[in-house]
Amino acid sequence: MSDRIRIVLADDQSLFLEGLRTLLSLDESLEIVGECANGQEALEACRRLKPSIVLMDLNMPIMDGVAATKAIKQELPEVNVLTLTTFDDDERVFEALKAGASGYLLKDTPSKQLVDAIRTVSAGESFLQPSIASKVLAEFSRMSAPAATEKKAVKLLEPLSVREEEVLVWLSRGCSNKEIAGHLSLAEGTVKNHVSNVLGKLGVLDRTQAALMARDLGLI
Repeated sequence: MSDRIRIVLADDQSLFLEGLRTLLSLDESLEIVGECANGQEALEACRRLKPSIVLMDLNMPIMDGVAATKAIKQELPEVNVLTLTTFDDDERVFEALKAGASGYLLKDTPSKQLVDAIRTVSAGESFLQPSIASKVLAEFSRMSAPAATEKKAVKLLEPLSVREEEVLVWLSRGCSNKEIAGHLSLAEGTVKNHVSNVLGKLGVLDRTQAALMARDLGLI
């Protein structure tokens, strides 16, 4: 199938890697094109194979997932990175998102949510797992917030409509376009257009930055 999502797997735990390969191979829309045991191998695989997405473990030898993500996004910005982590890796998650990762998943994520996340990220969207999205947003807000004496009011390029504010609220909770469409009883294509408009009006590049802006606007 020429329209398969091409995936490179990067994890130094062979049993986890084997399980991930077996799980994803059950879906005919996905194609595992490479498997790597460290970040350096992942970077080289991306150069050679040009995958749609890399499922990247954060803690690996030689080159860890954060460094690999940064290198891949600098050299091959069209390759999307979805990081895999545990609850104990919060700081690494923040570093990976700053390095250019499009999202993250916990390693015990149900298989359906894993596949949904892969499709979301390969389509160019960000994926913030709802269970810890609030922690990530709070940390980014803390790291990026100016000193209280220097804090400035948020100025939008153009005011958001009521519907766009609703979309932004659900987006900030880690919802995909499909999930937002369900919550607001809209077509998925309509939500996609609203998200594009929201990003443009906020003057941001991705959903993570939009979620941070939503906090500054007092919407969440």
